[in-house]
Amino acid sequence: MTSSRIPIAALMLSAGLACSPAQALVGESAQDGPMAHHAVMVLASGPRGAGFCTGVVIARDVVLTAAHCVTDPAQTMIYFRQPEGPVFLPPAVIAIHPGYKAQAPRTRERSIDLALIRTSASLPQQYTPASFDQRASITLGAQYGVSGFGLTREGKATSGGALHWGKLRARAPLSSILLWAEDPAARGFGACEGDSGGPVFSLDANMLIAITSWTEGEGKAHCGKLTQAALIAPQRAWIDGVLRGWGVAR
Repeated sequence: MTSSRIPIAALMLSAGLACSPAQALVGESAQDGPMAHHAVMVLASGPRGAGFCTGVVIARDVVLTAAHCVTDPAQTMIYFRQPEGPVFLPPAVIAIHPGYKAQAPRTRERSIDLALIRTSASLPQQYTPASFDQRASITLGAQYGVSGFGLTREGKATSGGALHWGKLRARAPLSSILLWAEDPAARGFGACEGDSGGPVFSLDANMLIAITSWTEGEGKAHCGKLTQAALIAPQRAWIDGVLRGWGVAR
């Protein structure tokens, strides 16, 4: 059986883009759990339609997400809910990592799938900046949390939109820039469409380790076998440099 591998594109909801049915990818509800005060939705539209991803608040007015989740500022929004209703917050500016290559999943090139969004206004007090884990290496077999607003059942668009989380285990190959992870229970849990840009975090301190970028499934499925994420520690110089340029203090 062959595996299909695609970016966990925010454009899954686009007209004409279909996914094959797969096993449930439901983790635990995270509405009041890990990352609940750090995660927001990233909405974007483009030539292929409109869709959503996840983002991580790292400053009062900055969100870290996957580069493939954003377009230009006029077509990107940060979304969250307040007691009075939904809020759509436009970006002031977006920075794409210079090492990002949009065609990397097809060409197998090295790519750093990260983007920073500076919002046009500060986020509400309920959202606090996530802390970065300083560990520079990954240990095979170590377990981490993964969280996002993505689909809890592949191919069912209405299953997305609520924050969930679960545990993943680091697997080979070891990389200096990427985390490769799988379900330690081998039941098909993993990131799915809409989870791109979401946090991979330490279970002991809920500190940010990586940003989810794509997933792989068995056969025609796109989710459930393997989750890949861009490690944060090797990219701190870029992140800190952009924040300094924006005059943002963490």
